Amino acid sequence: MRRFMTVVATVVALLALVAVVLSQGKQAQPLPEGSASAERLLPGPHRVHSHDEVFVDSSRESQAHGEYAGDASRTLNATVWHPADNGAGPYPLVVYSHGFSSTREGGAYLGEHLASHGFVVVSADFPLTNMNAPDRPFVRDVVNQPGDISFMIDTLLAQSADSEHMLAGMLDDQRIGATGISLGGMTSTLVAFHPDLRDARIAAALSIAGPTAQFTEVFFEEPRVPFLMLAGDIDALVPYKSNAAPVLDKVPGSQLVTVINASHTGFSGPAASLRWMDNPDALGCYIVNQNIENDVDEDWGELLGTPEQGVDNNFENELCLLDPLPEAMNPLRQQMVTALVVRAFFESHFAADPAARAAAQVFLSETLAAELAEVEYAAAGAFIAVAP
Repeated sequence: MRRFMTVVATVVALLALVAVVLSQGKQAQPLPEGSASAERLLPGPHRVHSHDEVFVDSSRESQAHGEYAGDASRTLNATVWHPADNGAGPYPLVVYSHGFSSTREGGAYLGEHLASHGFVVVSADFPLTNMNAPDRPFVRDVVNQPGDISFMIDTLLAQSADSEHMLAGMLDDQRIGATGISLGGMTSTLVAFHPDLRDARIAAALSIAGPTAQFTEVFFEEPRVPFLMLAGDIDALVPYKSNAAPVLDKVPGSQLVTVINASHTGFSGPAASLRWMDNPDALGCYIVNQNIENDVDEDWGELLGTPEQGVDNNFENELCLLDPLPEAMNPLRQQMVTALVVRAFFESHFAADPAARAAAQVFLSETLAAELAEVEYAAAGAFIAVAP
């Protein structure tokens, strides 16, 4: 018995050691000490509260696919992050959209960071593209996700107008932004620009590694919404050259932040646990390919729109063709950069103080690339090179 207990104690100790190594090992290289980047990455002055919310849109259905019979409504299980100091608003609202086969938890690190700096952030599991969607995640339902965003905005603004609600007085309906990763990046682009699906209340949009190969210059002619693309140059799921790089030529006044050696998967919060992998896109590609089946190869026809609307439905599918995968940067470091870019972009448009807006833009367009060697910044008609 004593020997057995010794073995058990040894196994428990080893498991505890493994847990410590996995949770604390292979940390990201810290940002330069005393730099503006390191300072801006710190939590803001606001304590952050979060709560879960279930939004049910009874006016729109969840479409049938595969063995799923569909539903008469669309249910969005969401989380809202917001400053704890009720009455100190109103604050800007940012809607975060998750990627295909993912969940709202992918943007939790952004929700926490933005809320500490005076934003309200909402993210929901979209009914049919989240990791636990019925039958399997259904990528074609992306066309219904802009409507989900609009419904959440409607509901949150109503809550802000309700003096009895925890969000009373917190939201500014003139300062609403959209962001998201991968398919969520496309969702953010659709809700900002699509001629039929857009929500005119979106005042700024940021796509994180979102597809744009389907959209031509015509798609972005109107409205003139401020737009930034954040992407990694070795993205295996949404290739950089055909999606991120052309943005500056397509979108008037757009900005592009490129993170050198950043993977696609590394932008999502849960990828922090994949920092032991040479490239997290190995797992990202496996998950997407397991769930997407033939959806991207089927004729989407006019699902996203027509050529007259700026939609090219004959674009080439380049999903996960990169082989072999190059070594990628630590996802923890990648997410540091992501938090810096997302906050700076939205502050440059939504900060209440004009001086703060100007400072955020200078940080985004000049300081960040000067301080971090893995960052390149470019704007339509201008380029700022990486510091040596």
